[in-house]
Amino acid sequence: MECNSELRRMVELLKDRRLTFALAESCTGGLIGSIITSEAGASEFFLGSAVTYSNESKESVLGVSHDTLTKYGAVSEETAIEMVKGARRVYGSDVAAAVTGVAGPSGGSNNKPVGLVHVAVTDGKDTVSSVNIFGGSRTDIRYSAAEAVIRDTITLLEGRDD
Repeated sequence: MECNSELRRMVELLKDRRLTFALAESCTGGLIGSIITSEAGASEFFLGSAVTYSNESKESVLGVSHDTLTKYGAVSEETAIEMVKGARRVYGSDVAAAVTGVAGPSGGSNNKPVGLVHVAVTDGKDTVSSVNIFGGSRTDIRYSAAEAVIRDTITLLEGRDD
């Protein structure tokens, strides 16, 4: 994976600051949790990942509002932010990240094309969110989404006053 140095940076920041981390994954289907647990010592900070692929699981597991899903859709900044808040609450983590998007090759629309990915990261005080458009295959988009989560987590952690 191309983000090895970024992954190591994220792991280092979490470990050095003794922060716990959790995830809510939709379009990545557990890929980010798998990437994180490939690093030795991940158990020191990583609490888990909720793979909430369906709208029903986003609601029942993470507490995403049905109204949010109806009004904005599963692939939206609003949903990503509710997902990340839910992941942090469910796992009791210091920091959490969430990702939702259209990995393709089908399922896109004019408003939400294949490759559209929303990421949100929070520590309960500050939240970083990003809207990304990635190209390539379904696999490429999923890996790019994982890289975006790692990038945005580093952005949040480097902005903290620890």
